[in-house]
Amino acid sequence: MSATQKVQQHPAFIQAQDKANYYVNQLDKELSKYPILNSFEQRTQVPKSYAFIGAVLLLAILHSINAFASPVSNLVGWALPAFLSVKALESPGHADDVQWLTYWIVFGFFNFLESFALRIVLYYFPWYFAFKSLFILWLQLPQFRGAQMLYGTVVRPVFANVHGKASQLAPTQSEPTVTADGLRERVASAE
Repeated sequence: MSATQKVQQHPAFIQAQDKANYYVNQLDKELSKYPILNSFEQRTQVPKSYAFIGAVLLLAILHSINAFASPVSNLVGWALPAFLSVKALESPGHADDVQWLTYWIVFGFFNFLESFALRIVLYYFPWYFAFKSLFILWLQLPQFRGAQMLYGTVVRPVFANVHGKASQLAPTQSEPTVTADGLRERVASAE
């Protein structure tokens, strides 16, 4: 019996292989919810779970190469949200519009803050872009609703504070305040 066969027949190896197969099957079940991944699997004959794992590994490798870390991180923050934002605009409901508008507000606010302190952060935190990508995924994924949580706890209070100070300094106008609901009513009545 060869050394390879001995390793493959070892109980720890068999247990690890069974556990890996279980998780790959669970991932496959989750990925089956997305029609684009199902069509990808049919066209390429590559299991969608393997393609997903390969894409995640590729992103991890590109994050480890310092020159690619920033562009990959920004791509993670832009590609899927841009696609889903367009899809949300084309859908009849407004719930997904709110989710993606909130995401873009928080993402823009985060990039604005990042632009001030990036060199300092990179000096003290070398794996910054990998953690930034994870943070962006947390913001994006509807299971976590991270963007909505940060909007409510950080962005909205900052905006209210700045807006309150600006409105105190601005002269009062005789025109009524225009709201989004008022604009929607005006557009609906014009149609």
